[in-house]
Amino acid sequence: MINRRDLLLASVAAGVAMQDQAAFGKASQPKMKVDFDVPAHACDCHTHIHLPEKYPFFAGRVYTPEPASPEEMAALHKALGIERVVIVTPSVYGADNRATLEGMKFRNGTARGVAVIDDKTSESDLDEMGKAGIKGIRVNLATGGTNDPSIGRKRLEAAIDRVKGRGWHVQVYTILPLLKNITDVLASSPVPVVFDHFGGAEADKGLEQPGWAELVEAVKSGKIYVKISGAYRLSNKAPDYPDAVPFAKALIAANPDRLVWGSDWPHPDSVTPPGKKPTDLTPLYQIDDGRVLNQLAVWAPDAATRKKILVDNPARLYGFA
Repeated sequence: MINRRDLLLASVAAGVAMQDQAAFGKASQPKMKVDFDVPAHACDCHTHIHLPEKYPFFAGRVYTPEPASPEEMAALHKALGIERVVIVTPSVYGADNRATLEGMKFRNGTARGVAVIDDKTSESDLDEMGKAGIKGIRVNLATGGTNDPSIGRKRLEAAIDRVKGRGWHVQVYTILPLLKNITDVLASSPVPVVFDHFGGAEADKGLEQPGWAELVEAVKSGKIYVKISGAYRLSNKAPDYPDAVPFAKALIAANPDRLVWGSDWPHPDSVTPPGKKPTDLTPLYQIDDGRVLNQLAVWAPDAATRKKILVDNPARLYGFA
């Protein structure tokens, strides 16, 4: 939302470290140190790579982010004490997964990926991506302003059908109200279904908003995973997002074995500002990921629970040894 974007840019820009920006570019790097012991093999389960000079964004994109390189991502995770990563192909690439695959290769076995595919993606393409470490495909149930529940349901069913038998999962970007129309699909899915960014909840709508109860119940039943990621997408109360706390705690109380954490680095702003074209460059949000990771200790004060979220659950879901 535009008001959220404007508030975010104003509220976080002043508090983000600018060191290393000359060397690395414009994607954010942490300023605040992590104030809890990050367990060995911790995983950031939601990141993106943008390499437009090497792999151009597709023509139908709805925004144009700044570049974000594998080297910048490695610097981020070194600062956070995080060893493993899951790289997700962003919407600006359509079904071109080359930047994601390059980012995975850069991490020498400590990365897994989530691809975007289309009708032109062959089974042999999926085979090759699987060998490279792709572990799922991402589907948007509410894309381009289309929030028709029947369309979202068909997209999810088609995605599940494409990956069943591969040991992969389906990652879903959606809005909460659509959950009411797919609970039976989730219950019967032969593959894990993973919801991005708190399932698309909005903190200012409270815990009674349509679809939240269904999300919590699906987590409780063990039928889905949820990424407690991108708190700035849930909340506009930067930099600590206090109104995200009840949402995170509700999911953790429901089932800590079905949650994973992600930074959503490099924090693309998917809303093209008024008066701009989708092909105009939109700055990345400058988020302090050290400060954001510290919120995990607020959401989950118990170290054993944090280990589940950062290590054990990602290892199971993404196939880390």
